[in-house]
Amino acid sequence: MSKGNYKEQNIEFLKRKAAEEGVHKTAQGVLYEILQSGSGPKATTRSIVSVYYKGMLINGNVFDDNTAQGYPDAFRLADLIVGWQIALTQMCMGDKWRIFVPAEVGYGSMNMIDIPKHSTLIFEIELVNVS
Repeated sequence: MSKGNYKEQNIEFLKRKAAEEGVHKTAQGVLYEILQSGSGPKATTRSIVSVYYKGMLINGNVFDDNTAQGYPDAFRLADLIVGWQIALTQMCMGDKWRIFVPAEVGYGSMNMIDIPKHSTLIFEIELVNVS
């Protein structure tokens, strides 16, 4: 990883990731890789979604993971970070994506318990159900 401050390292990470083959970019800057394609309905911001997910930082540290619990978590999409709203409204039920959420549509300059401010958030998300 390049030298410099943490915010710059995250910006550089996203620039490198955006140039990789198979990585797509939304208009709002969320990057994603399609790991598995589904064919079900898409969510809206008013939907309740059931997902399996694993969240990591650019250094590989895992800060959240529900994949081992045996059942997905359900969330009202409108209550989640903007980056998840952007990605999940473009996914079909059954899709599994790896998304790269820039800090601006993640937690920004807020320090969270296991997430430093200005962090790019990397999630592997499987959209199990939309209601």
